[in-house]
Amino acid sequence: MRTATITRKTSETDISVALNLDGTGTYTVSTGIGFLDHMIEQLSRHSLIDLDVKVNGDLHIDQHHTTEDCAIAIGEALAKALGEKRGITRYGHAYAPMDETLTRVALDISGRPWMVWKVALNMPRLGEWDTELIEHWFHSFVQSAGITLHVENLYGSNNHHIVESCFKGLARALRVATEIDPRKADSIPSTKGTL
Repeated sequence: MRTATITRKTSETDISVALNLDGTGTYTVSTGIGFLDHMIEQLSRHSLIDLDVKVNGDLHIDQHHTTEDCAIAIGEALAKALGEKRGITRYGHAYAPMDETLTRVALDISGRPWMVWKVALNMPRLGEWDTELIEHWFHSFVQSAGITLHVENLYGSNNHHIVESCFKGLARALRVATEIDPRKADSIPSTKGTL
């Protein structure tokens, strides 16, 4: 089983994440930020990665620490569950349409964190989530998961749809990239022999 459990406790947040790469997309998510919960639920459902995420953060200050540390913990759990990355497809991409919106996501489980973010939002909040923190969630996830991620919103006007298509695109790309390729089930997908 490719599973991982992460606990992260600081003076700002207390987080637990349980992740199963070979799940069915079941989730329990409680971050204290409703729109962030909704996006992590989309990530789980469309990647088929089971996620149990509980965050108790210092929301009386603002949402920054909860957003950042939640993404770090999920990324760490993903990296831990992947282990040596033997047999994985490694690369994944997806187009995620949502009504008037279309977003393209491509990723490489490379061990080299890098992110290109071409997404413009024109609202200060979605629900109660500060939209400036959305890019930061993706960046923190990429850094701790050790993946290369490109997210580009090709077009769209509804901010809710744009952000949701980014998370759904990430989910579908992760679903492909983390799958085991039966032709290479014991090998690491790199000519270097390590990722």
